[in-house]
Order: sequence, then C-alpha cells, then structure tokens
Amino acid sequence: MLKGIPFDSPLYEVDEERGIEYRNCEAITAFFTIRGDVSEILPDGLKPYSDPPQGGVWISHYSFSTLGEYWEFISTIQVEDENGDMGYYIPYIYVTNDAAMAAGREIAGAPKKLAKIELRKSYDVVQGILERPEGTRLVTFTMRPSARATGGLIDMVLPKPTYLYSVRHLPPINGKGGVTQLVKWYADIDFHVDPNGEKVIFAGTASVSYDMPSAIDPVHRIEIDEVLLAIYFQFDMKLGFVDILREY
Repeated sequence: MLKGIPFDSPLYEVDEERGIEYRNCEAITAFFTIRGDVSEILPDGLKPYSDPPQGGVWISHYSFSTLGEYWEFISTIQVEDENGDMGYYIPYIYVTNDAAMAAGREIAGAPKKLAKIELRKSYDVVQGILERPEGTRLVTFTMRPSARATGGLIDMVLPKPTYLYSVRHLPPINGKGGVTQLVKWYADIDFHVDPNGEKVIFAGTASVSYDMPSAIDPVHRIEIDEVLLAIYFQFDMKLGFVDILREY
C-alpha cells in the first residue's frame, strides 16, 4: 500500500497493484484545438502531439472511489513522450476532496488544488463549473448531450489506457532532499453499457468559457480555438502509475 502521512492515521492509502478505483461516475469533456504556443507550459521530455496543439477540459463527479467521493476539473494538453506514446499533460487540476488532492500531488505529481466544482443537469443540458475562491467563476462548460457518440474518434481521444503526465516536485531544504520528476501514469476507463449493449456516451453541442481570468489559477492559458468534440459519459475507472520518465 502507498500511504500518506501521518503514518499512524494516513490521509490516503492506495493499493499500488490495483491503483485507485472508481465506480458509478459521470463526466463531461471537451476536446479542442489550442490557440497559441504551449511550449512554455510543457516540461522537458514532452512535446505537442499535433500542430496546432490540441487539449481539453474534463469535469467529473466520482460518486465512489477508494479516495472517497469528490468532483474534479482537469485541463490537459495532448502530448507525445520520448517513447512515442500519446497522452495528456496536466498543467491544472482541481478537486473537492483532501485525500484526492494529497494522493494526486504526492504520488503522481498532479498539481491538485481544492476548489468549488459542480456538475449539474438542467433542462436539456449538462453544465460543469469551476470556482476558486468560491464565487469567482473561472470556467463554465455547458453541453447538450443529443446523440450517441459512436465510431473510432472516442478511442482516439480516450484510448484504453489513457496515459497522463505530470511533474512531481519536492522542494529542497537547505539544498538537500529536493527532487523534480516527470511522472507517467494512466486512466483505464470502462464506459457503462446500457441494456441494449451500447456504451453510455453522448455527444453534442458545447461551449467552454473562461469567465474570470486569474493570475493565481491561470487555466485560461490553455486557450480554446475550436471545439472538436464534446461528450457526456458514465463510467468506472482505475488510475495507476507507469514510471518516472525523467528527473530534472
């Protein structure tokens, strides 16, 4: 087991072999082309997978996980690592659960912060929001799930497994003990299947807006050009860890 501190009552415990497990979850995600240069955001060892670069936002509700229930917002940039694998670098990620924040930061290097996140349904739309601090709206993501999503595009955007990348950093004290590492991990997503045997994935029209740009939480740096795909889906998932690719 991978355990946090304090050692006699750890904030989290993660089975290294099985990873972090999630059940009965739902999410919306938008995949888009990114306007402008992302080279200053990416760490050494990763490069944009395409030209122009592409990325996305993900807002989810995990009704059960081995870290507890929580909501999550993720910004991503689609990248290629030095082994030629495609995945997503995570420059910004927010959660509503302290155990999820600590485990993500300490094990994978995911730069998680606490924030107010919602995923709600109203009329014919699903809407996700990110606020930090509460009352300061950073992101609004609204979509109308109107048709089943089929074909190979889903597998291209969210392959099984989907590789993720983040930078784990432990600051030094008096020049000792510091480490900065590029960590490769993964999300293994199992889409729910309805009684007719179809995956519960719906595509539709979407809009994503950065409502109040913040120098403290600059999610707006992943500047949206054109939304290519937006989906609502229900799923189970495992998060696991692949390797430390580079130490800076």
